[in-house]
Amino acid sequence: MKNVSRRNFIKTSLLASVPLALNGFPLYAYAKPRVNFFDENNDKILVLVQLQGGNDGLNTLFHAGQYSNLNAVRGNILVPSNSIINFSGGYGLHPSMQGLKALWDMENLCVIQDVGYPNQNRSHFRSTDIWHAASSAEDIVSTGWIGRFFDLNYSDFPLGYPNNEHPHPFALTMGKIISETCQGINSNYSMSLIDPFNPGTALISAAGDIPSNCYGDMLQYVNDTIGQTNAYAEVISEAANLGNNLSPKYNGLTSSLSKQLKNVARLISGGLQTKIYIVQIGGFDTHDNQVVSGATTTGNHSNLLRQLSDAICAFQDDLQLLGVSDRVIGTTYSEFGRRIRSNSGFGTDHGTAAPMFLFGACANNQILGDAYAIDPQVGIEDGVPMQFDFRNVYGTILSQWLGASETDVRNIIFPEFQSLPMFKQGCLPTACPPPPIIAGDSAVCEDGTNTYAVPSLPGANFQWEVVGGTILAGQGTNTITVKWNNGTAGSVKIIQTTQ
Repeated sequence: MKNVSRRNFIKTSLLASVPLALNGFPLYAYAKPRVNFFDENNDKILVLVQLQGGNDGLNTLFHAGQYSNLNAVRGNILVPSNSIINFSGGYGLHPSMQGLKALWDMENLCVIQDVGYPNQNRSHFRSTDIWHAASSAEDIVSTGWIGRFFDLNYSDFPLGYPNNEHPHPFALTMGKIISETCQGINSNYSMSLIDPFNPGTALISAAGDIPSNCYGDMLQYVNDTIGQTNAYAEVISEAANLGNNLSPKYNGLTSSLSKQLKNVARLISGGLQTKIYIVQIGGFDTHDNQVVSGATTTGNHSNLLRQLSDAICAFQDDLQLLGVSDRVIGTTYSEFGRRIRSNSGFGTDHGTAAPMFLFGACANNQILGDAYAIDPQVGIEDGVPMQFDFRNVYGTILSQWLGASETDVRNIIFPEFQSLPMFKQGCLPTACPPPPIIAGDSAVCEDGTNTYAVPSLPGANFQWEVVGGTILAGQGTNTITVKWNNGTAGSVKIIQTTQ
């Protein structure tokens, strides 16, 4: 095993528990961790689509069995039943969402019904913070769920980044304000980006000696940040120029969201190694004029859903034509849904749970959950109850797509994490086994011979290292024989890797 620093060693190896460590002969086992986010075997990318303002899920996803009850509580905004796009059994989509219907037909869409969190907070600001932090409604958390995931291995960021090992941005927010989902312990892992062909550079704010005081510390931080941004700008513009867009479905789309997703596809095809992209579409706070009176298939919400659906459809088509669709998964999220009852202004007020849409070639083509039974006597302030905790959605993405262990997910998200069947089998990162436990005697005698072993694993490579003794046989296998040369302290170590 070559000499490496402790920080770098932790990034590539895991220390197993030491069951035997007597008489100065500790036994160690090392194994590659579960697929690392930036491992060459894990090229998966996550796209987060934020619906700012609180999307009305009951005007997005319908069930035929609840239509008459919906009509009793929101008849002034309900779209006609014959205009709903039926896509699975009794389920239907808003008539503006032909694009998502196309994704369902391509088996590229997973619908997760009634997603929220306990004790829903209906403040835009507080609820957005909760979704970005993946916290409970009661806890104030200053880091984001993606930021905490990055912090597992890169908590020294931004110091020393970019570097030869990580020359590309960790995350990009397509817009002016970086997403708090990527806020880490020391810094936000995301950069804001508007035009990938012209990421923008800035001049260092001061040259020469920087004073050793608070002012100097702040100035140095600004200089470092500018330098880092300039370095990342070069690889971003290079990827934009090398990349391409092939989908004709972008033609005629003018929304900001379609442009954001088009840029994301181009950067991915151009070789940018960024793993997280955040795109945003606003306007979902539809307290009034959500629909046009007498023409409920039209109006603000209809326009937003069409922009969302068409942009995602074009993006997915582009990824397939570019040959990278199996690498990318996307999900929508919003701070809350709307209330079950509409208001007199042809709108809806802040509610609770709402559906999430997971899209991509690896999305499990199914509807998770049951259609909520609408009570025609529902209270004016009631929202749709939570069926799925959004933290389980996030946790499943972390563990099944981005490569975190379930232990890490429970530490990053919450201890009660339960995985959801959101992904197709066969296109997920492969998990490595946990570090092996070495079996063998730790109490040894001078000139004695002992055998040490770990469980056999098909396809695994075993590299043993012994201090204070000589390996007589078995190097490269799961069992070795060691002759101890003297009575000084020794150790047995193994590095186990899998292809």
